Amino acid sequence: MARKGKAFVVLGVIAVAVFVLVYFGISLTSNLGKSQTQVTAEGAAKQLDKLYKSISVTAAEPIKGQIDLDPAAVGDSLPDISKFPISVANTTDSFVEIFSSTEKSGTDVDGWLNEVATDFNKSNIVVNGKPVSVKIRNIASGTAADYIKSGKYVPDAFTPSNELWGEMVKAQGIQTQLISKRLAGNVAGIVTTKKKYDELVNKYGSLNIKTVTDAIANNELAMGYTDPFASSTGLNFLVTALQTFDSSDLLGDKAVQGFEKFQANVPFTASTTLQMRDAAKSGMLDAFVLEYQTYVNAPDLKSGYVFTPFGVRHDSPLYALGNLPQEKLDIIKKFAEFAEQDKYQKSAADKGFNGLPDYHSELGAVDGTLLSSAQKLWKEKKNGNKPIAAVFVADVSGSMDGEPLNRLKESLLQGQKYLGRDNSIGLVSYSSEVSVNLPIGKYDANQQSMFVGAVNSLQAGGGTATFDGIAVAMKMLRDELTVNPDVKPVIFVLSDGETNEGHSLDDIRGLIETFKIPVYTIGYNANIKALQSISSINEAASINADTDDVVYKIGNLLNVQM
Repeated sequence: MARKGKAFVVLGVIAVAVFVLVYFGISLTSNLGKSQTQVTAEGAAKQLDKLYKSISVTAAEPIKGQIDLDPAAVGDSLPDISKFPISVANTTDSFVEIFSSTEKSGTDVDGWLNEVATDFNKSNIVVNGKPVSVKIRNIASGTAADYIKSGKYVPDAFTPSNELWGEMVKAQGIQTQLISKRLAGNVAGIVTTKKKYDELVNKYGSLNIKTVTDAIANNELAMGYTDPFASSTGLNFLVTALQTFDSSDLLGDKAVQGFEKFQANVPFTASTTLQMRDAAKSGMLDAFVLEYQTYVNAPDLKSGYVFTPFGVRHDSPLYALGNLPQEKLDIIKKFAEFAEQDKYQKSAADKGFNGLPDYHSELGAVDGTLLSSAQKLWKEKKNGNKPIAAVFVADVSGSMDGEPLNRLKESLLQGQKYLGRDNSIGLVSYSSEVSVNLPIGKYDANQQSMFVGAVNSLQAGGGTATFDGIAVAMKMLRDELTVNPDVKPVIFVLSDGETNEGHSLDDIRGLIETFKIPVYTIGYNANIKALQSISSINEAASINADTDDVVYKIGNLLNVQM
């Protein structure tokens, strides 16, 4: 009897062992030949399906809307100029207003021109027997150019980062007079990790804009650059790169073909310099574009990166705008002379300006009309043969009722004019529950009409289940990728408040990391830290806007990313 008992025990142990071996054998062989990424993605897909089933999702009745065929008018979306602060106020009745780029009219090391203007206003300078002064408005060069070109607001003078913007303003028919080619010296450059810099120098013999574009085209360098519609450095890089492909014809077939090959290997174009630097910190980029003044004021960059100048110099030229009376022209000239004094040039050097004085522009004069055409080329070709599938996720909770929702609708209706026709879009809205207002479809006339109808039908009420909305958008994009695996997925979230219902950021963070879907967020009248965190997961931008400027900011974002 005892022997039989022992036999049963032995048989039981053997059976268990066989079961374990079979179980693990099946598990191992089921993953045989699969990469860790595939295994992880499969697990994430199951997790997303489970998450999706736990969310209350409804499909809205499709509604067609009236398509507005008029092209996007930048001037119509620009907020009142008061959105951009006066960094130095005028102190007399006889004065000029100057639009100044942000690297010299901000704070601390970025406040050089403010220092000059403040002293100028204290110096009792007289023109035509009257004391005079200046007013400085802090505004990025590209945005300033939008105001001036559209005629929405034209100051007396303009000092952008480089002369490219001056040429574009002039080409738009605005009367311009170059008062000073250089208020303070600066240079645009490519900032490369020391390791990658050494690799490229060993292969190509040197690092310059030509070897950089070759290395990118050959998929040997992961580099990012900023929006050439808004960024001085981004615009400079675009036209300089085009010149390397064909210096005789920046927009000829040879240049376009070279750009397409090069652009296909650019990981992404950043909406902001901050977004680009965060991507570099994450290890995603080997190189990115930056101004020298910013580079020398960033210890983390100086110690680990090499700066290589390119393109036109960024010497902060000063232009008089419009048909000004002689008195205003004299004030602008007096201010330029004042800024050129040794005292202020030394102060500029202390703040990082006037570096690399021996660098000469490697890009010749470029006509403003050609610059605008180069921007349009970039818009058309930047995504290469990889169309985008985007889902817009709109917050329609109770707090969005009234003006916030009206502006959200306006921003989507105006912003969709920047979408490329090869792309696909869908729309999700959320409050306490989630509604699929428009399934993903190619952005043709029919889809555009459906999108307009869906946006116009949005109504506010209920709680804020932001991450439920994002999860539904991810599920839609994952389904789209099974049908069209070549599309690039992206999510745009528009919200005004913290999540107070549904799932949390922790519930979906791993899914976003695994699927590598960038989530761009636009916060209305709020500082939404959770949304900023989720944007940073895959190097997307997070924009804080209010009801006055959200239409303009979303237009810029979609122009870059779509």
